[in-house]
Amino acid sequence: MNRIKNLKQLKEKGKVWDIAVIGGGASGLGVALDALSRGLSVVLVDKSDFAKGTSSRSTKLVHGGVRYLAQGDIALVFEALKERGRLLQNAPHLTYNQPFIIPIYTLFDRLQYSIGLKIYDWMAGRLRLGKSRFISRKETIQRLPQIKQEGLKGGVVYHDGQFDDARLALSVAMTCDEMGGCLLNYMRVTGLVKNQEGQISGLKVRDELSKEKYKIEAKMVVNATGVFADKILQMDQPDAPKSIQPSQGIHLVLDQSFLGGKDALMIPKTSDGRVLFAVPWLDKLVVGTTDTLREKAKLEPEALSKEVDFILETAEAYLTKAPTRQDVKSVFAGLRPLAAPKAGSTKTKEISRSHKVIVSQSKLVSITGGKWTTFRKMGEDTVEEYTKVTQSPLSPSTSAKIRYHGFTENPQEGHWKGYGADAVFIQKMIQDKPELGQLLHPSYPYTQAEVIWCTRHEMAMKVEDILSRRMRMLLLDAQAAWSMAPKVAQLMGEEMGKGDKWVETELQDFEKLANKYLLK
Repeated sequence: MNRIKNLKQLKEKGKVWDIAVIGGGASGLGVALDALSRGLSVVLVDKSDFAKGTSSRSTKLVHGGVRYLAQGDIALVFEALKERGRLLQNAPHLTYNQPFIIPIYTLFDRLQYSIGLKIYDWMAGRLRLGKSRFISRKETIQRLPQIKQEGLKGGVVYHDGQFDDARLALSVAMTCDEMGGCLLNYMRVTGLVKNQEGQISGLKVRDELSKEKYKIEAKMVVNATGVFADKILQMDQPDAPKSIQPSQGIHLVLDQSFLGGKDALMIPKTSDGRVLFAVPWLDKLVVGTTDTLREKAKLEPEALSKEVDFILETAEAYLTKAPTRQDVKSVFAGLRPLAAPKAGSTKTKEISRSHKVIVSQSKLVSITGGKWTTFRKMGEDTVEEYTKVTQSPLSPSTSAKIRYHGFTENPQEGHWKGYGADAVFIQKMIQDKPELGQLLHPSYPYTQAEVIWCTRHEMAMKVEDILSRRMRMLLLDAQAAWSMAPKVAQLMGEEMGKGDKWVETELQDFEKLANKYLLK
């Protein structure tokens, strides 16, 4: 993916794209992927980096949603389980089969969860990842060495998917690029263009790096901006009612030793009725999440102290070694773009996670709600509106069978797995220039070669792009990420031909950001 090459496409005189997508997170990339699978021309822009917002801050689960099953949202679970299976087939380098254990302390729980998870297995059909079963107290303790043992009767094991959300977004973006799509990060939409009939015919955008302005002409414009959807809806119609209710979910990252073993822990009912997960991820333990209403959508939301306390207290009730604030390597917060509830309803866990496609009077198409697991289906449902909006014929979708960039059935182990088939090219760079094999931090496996690779081929434009979304270090260990930043900035600066001033500004920006991921 080359940003300079893609910028040239915006300068082509008289070019009219079939679809222009606003938003480079899961839903926008799903739209681009599906449209390209039908032979349509696509341009996608994002005011920041790909997956900078909600799409890089998930619980890292590709799942049908056990709790949606408990809420009776059967259709959503069926759809998500089908898409989960497809994701694991199309991106084996970025997805994993993760066993979960629900600890059982009462006979009623054993019955309830055993039956519920058998239904979950049955719903997944041939795309099932493994059979759920009850395991003894002894096996539960062997598999979850740090679980509280008092009153423990055993556990119920079930299987779900796990993934690296930001790298999956990047892999889909690179797939779209290879299919002929034009994708640009750091490209802000400043206005919608309308024709004489008041119908939307394009976008006004500004390059946030060069400040250059462009006009994009398109037959259909899709608003896939997640929690920021209302901003675009108000550009279309200044008095548009609020359609999104942001709900914040936070995660704490701890050493994996707090749980032990390779299995994930699922706590089905916390003190306020939520579900809590403790999931091994990239050699750390991700514990979350919360569900807190927030009034304003922010690109960089911050965890509230009460949310941190809630997770630590809940973890303490189930783990023999209670984690403290000092044990938290990183804390990250994301905002769910929930459909704004009708008057009188405030319980976010009761708002459906199903997606909705809305077409305004001026033919602006907006996709709201949804979840990462169903991103491809969300894209397919959005592109289905193309004929209605443009009166042009539409070929059938083939996006379900597309293998994502880096696809390999035999990915390398360790951190190289996230690059899939690209890992060998980075290793070749190290072979040719052994100094590029130097580690960026003594405790982590990331090398200097990867910084150059991400800058050259993965459209990383800022230090944050690499340390937060290409390497995930900011989420794994914020302090270590900060100590890696000077070397990353220097290598990026050299690769992009930037001077000392750029490096200095980048480091100042990254320090401010890293501080938000550290618990004070």
